[in-house]
Amino acid sequence: MNILVLTYWSYKEPLIQTYTLPYLKIINKYLPSGSKIYLQTLEKSNLKLSKKEFIKETELLQKENIYLIPFSYSKFGLKAIIKWKFYLLRLLVIIFSKKIKCIHCWCTPAGVIGYILSVLTGRSLIIDSYEPHAESIVENGDWKRNSFAFKILFFFEKLQSRRAKAVIAATKGFENWAKIKYKTEFENYYVKPACTDFNQFSSQPAKDEMLIKKFGFENKIVCVYAGKIGGIYLEKEIFDFFKAASDFWKEKFCVLLLTDTDKEKIEKYISASGLNPEIIFSEYIDHKEMHKYLGLADFALNPVKPVPTKRFCTSIKDGEYWAMGLPIVITQNISDDSEIIEKYKIGSIIKDFTYDKYIEAIEEIDSLLRNTDRQTLKNKIVDIAKQYRSFEIADEIYKKIYKNN
Repeated sequence: MNILVLTYWSYKEPLIQTYTLPYLKIINKYLPSGSKIYLQTLEKSNLKLSKKEFIKETELLQKENIYLIPFSYSKFGLKAIIKWKFYLLRLLVIIFSKKIKCIHCWCTPAGVIGYILSVLTGRSLIIDSYEPHAESIVENGDWKRNSFAFKILFFFEKLQSRRAKAVIAATKGFENWAKIKYKTEFENYYVKPACTDFNQFSSQPAKDEMLIKKFGFENKIVCVYAGKIGGIYLEKEIFDFFKAASDFWKEKFCVLLLTDTDKEKIEKYISASGLNPEIIFSEYIDHKEMHKYLGLADFALNPVKPVPTKRFCTSIKDGEYWAMGLPIVITQNISDDSEIIEKYKIGSIIKDFTYDKYIEAIEEIDSLLRNTDRQTLKNKIVDIAKQYRSFEIADEIYKKIYKNN
C-alpha cells in the first residue's frame, strides 16, 4: 500500500524533521510489507539540500521505506501557479506509476493539491495537522479576507474537508468549528497534538557546563524562546515582556533567543523596548541541538498571537519545553496548552499586553521557581508532557487508519 505524502515545507525545516518524519516512521509500521512512502517537499533556496546532503538523507530515508520528492518553492502568485501545473503532472505520473493508494497531506495548503489529485485519480485523501489555515492568516494580518489567496485556500479547505476519508486535527474543538464554517460532517475525526520525542528532549541530563560558561549563565534566571518573531508570533510585545522581567529580576535575568530572525531586527526591538542588549543572547541552531540549549533555561516563552483560530492549532515548542521540565509563559487560548498550563499550575498566562500584566505573569513564574523544589517541578511537568504529547497518541491513530486497509 504505497502512499504519497504532500507537504508545504523544506526538508531541513523542523516542520519536516519533527512534525512529519517521526509520524511517517509510525505509519510505516502499519503498512503491508513492501509498501513505500513518497514524501514531497517544497525546497526554499536558502534551505536547499546540497548534492552530498541529498544523497546522505535519501539513503537514510530509504531504510525507513521513505522516498523523497523535492520540488522548488515559490511564494503564492503567478510563478507558483505555473510551477504547480508541472508539479501536478509529475505527481499524477508518480501516483499511477508507483501505484499510490492514498494521498496523505500535512496541513490544508498541501491539502489543496491533495484534493485535486484525489479527484483526478480517485485515490483516498487524508488531511493531517488539520487546522483553519486560511482564517488564521487573515487574523494574523498577512492576508485580507477579500484577497484571492484567502478565497482560494478557504474554498479548497471546504472541499478537502468534505472529501477526506479521515482528518487528524490538533484539538477536539475544531470539529464543531469546521462543521459550521466548512458545512461538513466527518466520518473519521481524530485528535493528535504535536507529539514530542522524549528520548531527544529530556530534563534528566545535567546542564551543559560549556554552554553555561559560553553565555555567562552562572547564577542567572534564564528565559528561553525558540521560534520566529512575527507571523503567527508577537513582535515588540516579546521584548516588552523581557523588559518587565529584567526590571523584576534585575541583573539576574537573561534571555536566550533561538531564532533565525535577523540580528538587526532584534536590535531594533531591543532598542524600542529599552532593554539592555547585554542580557539578550541570540543563536540560530540546528534542531538536533535544541535540547542542549533548552536545558540552559529556567522557564520558556511561547508568544503566539492570541487570535481566535489559534485555539484549534498545536504548538510543537510547548511539548519540547515541557519534556525539558520547563514552566511556560504563554498567551491566552492557545490550543489546549493555555488551559493545561493554568489547570496544572505549570507556568503563567499573559492576560494582556501591558506592563502590569507582564509583571503578573513574571511574579507567578518567580513564585513557582522559588517555592517549588526544581526537580519536583520538572518531574511534574514531564509527567504532564507524557500525558498530552506522547507519540503513543499518534501511534493509535495511524494504527486505526492504516492497519488492515
